[in-house]
Amino acid sequence: MIPSALGHVQEIASRSGQAAVFLDYDGTLTPIVNRPEDAWLSDSMRQALRELAARMPVAILSGRDLDDVRRRVGIAGIVYAGSHGFDIAGPHGLRRQMASEFLPKLDTAKKELQEALDGISGAHVERKRLSVATHYRNVKEEDVPRVRQAVGEVAWRHRELRKMTGKKVHELQPDIDWDKGRALIWLLETPGLEGGNVFPIYIGDDRTDEDAFRVVKQRGIGILVSEEPRFTAARYSLSDPAEVERFLRALIATGGHAHRKR
Repeated sequence: MIPSALGHVQEIASRSGQAAVFLDYDGTLTPIVNRPEDAWLSDSMRQALRELAARMPVAILSGRDLDDVRRRVGIAGIVYAGSHGFDIAGPHGLRRQMASEFLPKLDTAKKELQEALDGISGAHVERKRLSVATHYRNVKEEDVPRVRQAVGEVAWRHRELRKMTGKKVHELQPDIDWDKGRALIWLLETPGLEGGNVFPIYIGDDRTDEDAFRVVKQRGIGILVSEEPRFTAARYSLSDPAEVERFLRALIATGGHAHRKR
């Protein structure tokens, strides 16, 4: 098991360069819940993020739609990247949207998935702007293979889309060379963070976050949020969102602003 980030806050905070914190949303800032629409940020976590953002750049990279995650976090002046980094917006007119030409294909895939999953209790197809997610957290165990097969068949028919598997969700998104890792690289190269003097800290809990952990390994650190040990490219771990909040508050207490680029 990789070491807890809580035991290495001083070491992390003392790194040279301007610290910048990148965080996933579900399972990282909020606990995983049976209904994704019920995953709301706690007041204390929002306050921690607000205090952190006053000291260093902060970005939220989520599988949720951009507008959805921005509404749930509700903090001005930070960067939001929705749809696993396909849709990015931030201060000073920062904007990048990938793969808009795939929207009709995603509409078709959603319709086919809804038809294929009709009759499987608990299965839920969610059309995001730049992906289609099939949630099966509330599906009976014996029906899970049927969900997997249905998603696989739709993915096979639409080779221009790729299938991603997360926590109780299968997701179809444009099959282009873009993911949370590529989005992170792009953000690190944006004005205000350029110059190679940034020390990025990426915190996430899902398989899609591994792309970012691999990217950040060369110049910063990755922190996996998980109660169970698993193979990861992250360097440190935190067990749950409560520990994420403790870590963020500890980072704030070190006076992270002292390491900002002047």
